[in-house]
Amino acid sequence: MQTFKLKAKLVDVVKRIVFPAEIIVQEGRVTYIKPAPADECKTYILPGFIDAHVHIESSLMIPSEFARMAVNHGTVATVSDPHEIGNVLGVKGVEFMLQNAAKVPFHFFFGAPSCVPATTFETAGAEINAEEVAQLLARKDIWYLAEVMNFPGVLDDEEEVMKKIKWAWHYNKPIDGHAPGLRGRAVEKYAAAGITTDHECFTIEEARDKIAAGMKIQIREGSAARNFEALHPLLQSNPERVMFCSDDKHPDHLFAGHINLLVKRALELGYDLFDVLRAATLNVRDHYQIPVGMLQLGDPADFIQVDNLVDLNILRTFIKGECVSTLGVTHINSVEETEVNYFHSYEVALNELKVRQEPNYKLNVIEAIEGQLITNRLLVEPQMVVNGYIESDTHNDILKIAVVNRYEKTVPALGFIKNIGIKNGAFAATVAHDSHNIIAIGCDDFSLQKAINTLMASKGGLCVVSETGTDLLPLPIAGLMTNKDAWEVNEIYTRLDRKVKEELGSPLNAPFMTLSFMALLVIPSMKLSDQGLFDGNLFRFMNLQEI
Repeated sequence: MQTFKLKAKLVDVVKRIVFPAEIIVQEGRVTYIKPAPADECKTYILPGFIDAHVHIESSLMIPSEFARMAVNHGTVATVSDPHEIGNVLGVKGVEFMLQNAAKVPFHFFFGAPSCVPATTFETAGAEINAEEVAQLLARKDIWYLAEVMNFPGVLDDEEEVMKKIKWAWHYNKPIDGHAPGLRGRAVEKYAAAGITTDHECFTIEEARDKIAAGMKIQIREGSAARNFEALHPLLQSNPERVMFCSDDKHPDHLFAGHINLLVKRALELGYDLFDVLRAATLNVRDHYQIPVGMLQLGDPADFIQVDNLVDLNILRTFIKGECVSTLGVTHINSVEETEVNYFHSYEVALNELKVRQEPNYKLNVIEAIEGQLITNRLLVEPQMVVNGYIESDTHNDILKIAVVNRYEKTVPALGFIKNIGIKNGAFAATVAHDSHNIIAIGCDDFSLQKAINTLMASKGGLCVVSETGTDLLPLPIAGLMTNKDAWEVNEIYTRLDRKVKEELGSPLNAPFMTLSFMALLVIPSMKLSDQGLFDGNLFRFMNLQEI
């Protein structure tokens, strides 16, 4: 490995000081630090950023390509939950992520998925049971038990859920949480099971309840779910219990920035430099006990060089002493990967997308909320009824949504959704948390059918059906990712995203990301699985139409 010296102002997050220093890096580690003349130190070095909770699959890139783009933003490590590919391929999918990640100079710390499938009310491609979780947790390259989304199972002491948690206790590995809206005595019991984090808080009061119960809060700013504005006061009140994460980030947003953007926003709001940086570095390292350097003697040489501590323009990124990015140009090479998938293709007929009106019944409608994963429930009179069938109502923005099983031939599950805002055509994806069936929204049944069957034929991808034709980003790896170059993925994704916004008319910031979460049953209050409309508050199916 290369040996080199570097003079810069060293931002020591551990000791909470900034001083001009000369450091020497040998064999990938910091072996020497001593004070240097201030006039010889024109730039700053600080620990590289860590994403405390992310699903790499949501970038639509394999881990090696994600790393190539992330290092340009000063990210050196991620705490990664591979449950998306786990829901498609089981343990085989987790092993794919581990094997690919090991091929590039980047710190990936994967967890053992705890909820595959997320619930029993949907059809996934695989199951990861307690015995398989135990086998994963026994591995040195599995660092924690990934988010326990089945919080009702924890509260009810369900045997299978508790077995997985107990295996994490056995191996003394952290347990990640996922409990949107949980408060009071319920969150106390959840935390008492040994669950240590939560990234689903959407109010400061909820976050404070969880901190009081002993949990740490991961402030999330992803492509669809954005909680920084609600939660940033924790940086002042509880700086030792806060981490930054993205959870799910699509290519265009990863291209624009990563954890560095949260650091800059927090500094612009006037928060203490070291409190902010520890949320992006030290707190994550210490919580998960992961070997990421903090610019201490003997540490792995994982750090970034920036021009100043206001703009945080990243000049270079180093991982284990290797320069992996310079001025926005990655030095990590692409790697080729074999495609793995589980997909049963069949055509959906037009009459399978019809919804017959029940006289005098009202319609249960999912109300999407910009910037949130939670939804509201609306009960409305259907306004667009043709020959006894309820159609999409673009005037009132109540559109038909379908979830179609991609693992076996079944009848589509149908519902209606508000606040998507498209005026024509349809868009669809096989990224549909967490079982990753086909999910589609359309303004008419012909467009909806076209979008669904395009994805059936491609065996995975994102699709837009507009007046100018059909556009597709194929995702041949589990229907979730492509092995294309990261910048090519971003270009294609950006084109599709623009079509949904400009040609179909959606006002959403991230329409594909919002779409993908409309099948996530563990987030209240209404979602749609391949088996039907689901009440996330009562945790049971509900009728599409009711009196």
